[in-house]
Amino acid sequence: MAGVYSPEPTSANGPTSATLRTPADPGGPVLPSGSHNAGMDSLVSYDLADGVATLTMDDGKVNAISPAMVTALNAALDRAEADGAPVVLAGRPGVFSAGFDLKTLTGEDAAAADQLALSGFALISRLVAFPAPVVAACSGHAIALGALILAACDYRLGATGDYKLVMNETAIGIPLPVPAIELLRQRLHPSVLHRAVVLAETFSPADAVAGGWLDRVVDAGELVAAAREHARGLAGLNFAAYRITKQRTWKSTVDTFAAYLEGSRTRRGILRPITE
Repeated sequence: MAGVYSPEPTSANGPTSATLRTPADPGGPVLPSGSHNAGMDSLVSYDLADGVATLTMDDGKVNAISPAMVTALNAALDRAEADGAPVVLAGRPGVFSAGFDLKTLTGEDAAAADQLALSGFALISRLVAFPAPVVAACSGHAIALGALILAACDYRLGATGDYKLVMNETAIGIPLPVPAIELLRQRLHPSVLHRAVVLAETFSPADAVAGGWLDRVVDAGELVAAAREHARGLAGLNFAAYRITKQRTWKSTVDTFAAYLEGSRTRRGILRPITE
């Protein structure tokens, strides 16, 4: 059953001590008719239709944010930006993204772990400042960086179901970086921020709407269609005015990300758990 935690520590997922079981995918990612592969090994598919670019993450597992996934997402965003299209960013059935790939983040190659952390936060910053509207289609679990990706999108739709949205870093000994906190401060209701960031509270889709993590929840079978419909509506905005207003609205957050990324280039162990 999708969305059930399983204590299999060897699987790669976001920074969490549990893994997620999702439906078997015997054939791997399938590109919709008329779509184009914009990433490595079909990790992200790209479908431009009716003026909307749909980017679908699907690694066949839990959509871990690995170096390859970051590359694939950036390539797909490059294409959407060139097409001047609003974006729908979707996950696979049962999971949006379970966050950073633990195999890299906690592996022996500390430099590779730090590079992944920096590239992941650069991706978040890019989404926050993206010059066209980005609508998230949260198809299931969103954990750690996966939940931050949601927060970075302009509008966020979630699927009904037994799914979890959580920033679990403090539960596993990772102090949350300042830019992540600042992004969530802009999104979550004040009464929810402390519970989500400091206490690592888990939210259902309905609770996520009440707390400001999602804007709306729809039936899972209607999720992508609803996201595309909303994106088509946003295509009617004056994009020049949209970009200027968005820059003004999010300037402090974007600046915080830029300062963090610059200051972290010479640091080591950026997201390593505290072991003392």
